[in-house]
Amino acid sequence: MKQRTKWGSEAGKHIVLIVGALVVILPFYLMISFSFKSPSEIQSISGGFFGAQEMMTDHRCLKAGRSEVECTMLPIVYNYRAAFEEAPLLRYLLNGVIVTLSIFAIQVLIALPCAYALAKLKFWGRDVVFGLVIFCLLIPVHAIALPLYLMLAKFGLTNTFAALVIPWTISVFGIFLMRQFFKTVPDDLINAARMDGMSEFSIVWKVMLPTAIPALLAFAIFSVVAHWNDYYWPRIVITGDRDLMTPPLGLRMFKSDMDGNEYGPMMAAATVIVAPLVVAFLLAQRRFIEGITLTGMK
Repeated sequence: MKQRTKWGSEAGKHIVLIVGALVVILPFYLMISFSFKSPSEIQSISGGFFGAQEMMTDHRCLKAGRSEVECTMLPIVYNYRAAFEEAPLLRYLLNGVIVTLSIFAIQVLIALPCAYALAKLKFWGRDVVFGLVIFCLLIPVHAIALPLYLMLAKFGLTNTFAALVIPWTISVFGIFLMRQFFKTVPDDLINAARMDGMSEFSIVWKVMLPTAIPALLAFAIFSVVAHWNDYYWPRIVITGDRDLMTPPLGLRMFKSDMDGNEYGPMMAAATVIVAPLVVAFLLAQRRFIEGITLTGMK
């Protein structure tokens, strides 16, 4: 009887996990599938995953004065060609890389020394400071968006890369995550470094940093994904200058340019924008899980 109950419990857990996985995967499945299909197949939700791939004519191409032979192509070619021709996708991707990597690099420069101090140095008020870090995690970005915008506007920094980077250079989540990881590092390692004459800053960058690579990769995934996908803040500080638009904002402008009814090219553009994140996560998956596990050990 107990074995049946245990089996039923395990089966129930797996069913919940499978349903949850399907809910998460389905939008990605539809996005990639629609990027392969013709408009008629998308409207009728037919053609399987890749669609029939029957030749179709690009009417915008004909209006541009090109021959019918040049304008006849496979749906997949039409969708991705339209995505790259109608929107500067490569520019949006480059902007996303510049913004996310700049934010992450500065966050690491600030978070590592702060986390080391909170984890390994003893000073008056340390627990109070750590409590304030925890408290800051509870403050939603929407609550401080207006003051941040007014500050940037006062200094004339709107419509610049600085406006996209500066507000996120201090990550309380990064400080918390790295502090939890540093708590697992033996004090003997740090004491040995001090006996060798290393300063506290040298210990941070030459001793603690190499040991923190798994946790840093975990933090990198959280930071890069959050700021790569951020639409709210770029929409506030970037007004009309397409050379500064990040991928989500660029995708929104592309949707407006396509009149909102060209789902194939829009899904192709979305696939191109999402692809770098998926590839990065797959490459760092093992280290990411290791970093999350180690930060919870103590």
